[in-house]
Amino acid sequence: MEFIAVIPARYQSTRFPGKPLAVLGNKPIIQWVYENVAAALDEVWVATDDQRILEAVRSFGGKAILTAGTHKSGTDRCAEAATILEQGTRFDGIINVQGDEPFIRAEQIRQLMDCFREEAEIATLIKEVESAEELFNPNRPKVVLDNERNAMYFSRSPIPFIRGEKENNWLIVNKFWTHIGMYAYKKEILQEITRLSPGRLERMEALEQLRWLENGYRVKTAVTSFQSIGIDTPEDLQTAADLIRG
Repeated sequence: MEFIAVIPARYQSTRFPGKPLAVLGNKPIIQWVYENVAAALDEVWVATDDQRILEAVRSFGGKAILTAGTHKSGTDRCAEAATILEQGTRFDGIINVQGDEPFIRAEQIRQLMDCFREEAEIATLIKEVESAEELFNPNRPKVVLDNERNAMYFSRSPIPFIRGEKENNWLIVNKFWTHIGMYAYKKEILQEITRLSPGRLERMEALEQLRWLENGYRVKTAVTSFQSIGIDTPEDLQTAADLIRG
C-alpha cells in the first residue's frame, strides 16, 4: 500500500489558541510534528483552516492545504484533505497524525503501516499501562483486544473490571492497554466513517472511535513502548520545553 500522512491543525483551541504556531525550542510545534513524520514518509501534508498555519508550514518547506473551518474532528479534516489530494497524488491509505504531538516517532508511523499487511481497515497505537494513576485517569482512554489484536472496546474507565480483586492489585494480575490517538485508514474507509452519525456509545464516552466499532469496522492495534507528550495547554508547552533542555 502507498501511504500519505495528513496532519490536521486548526488555529482555534479553547485551552490554547494558535497552538500549532507556538514555539518549542527554536521552531513551531507544527514543524516538529511535520519533520518527525517526514522521517517515515515522503508525502506529508498539513491540513489547516487558517492562512497563518498554511504560510508557516510553507515557510519551512512543508506542504499544506486549506480545509473548511467547520470540521468537528481531525478525522473529518483528514477526509477532506484526502479528497483534495487524490486529484493529484496516488495513495491507498492515510496516516492521521495529531498536530500537537511534537515528539511523534517515525517508527510509530511504520508500525501503523505494518498493520495493513494483515488486511486492516483502520489501525491505531496502544501502549501498556504502567501506573495506577494512568489506569484510573479518564483522560487516558483504555482499550481491550481480541485474540487478533483488534480493538473490542475503548473506554475512559479501566477495562476489564477485575472482580474479587482489590484495585491496587489490578496491574499485578492483568495487563492493561492505553490508547495512543494516532490512526491509519484505507482511503475508502476514511470516507465511509466520516459519513456515519455519532453513536450511542460515542456520545456517552466522548470517544469518536466507538462510532466505528458500533458500525462494524475493525480497528487493528499495534503496540508502542513510547508515550508522546501532547500539547494541550501552555503548561504542556513548558513541560515539553523542559524535556528538550533536559
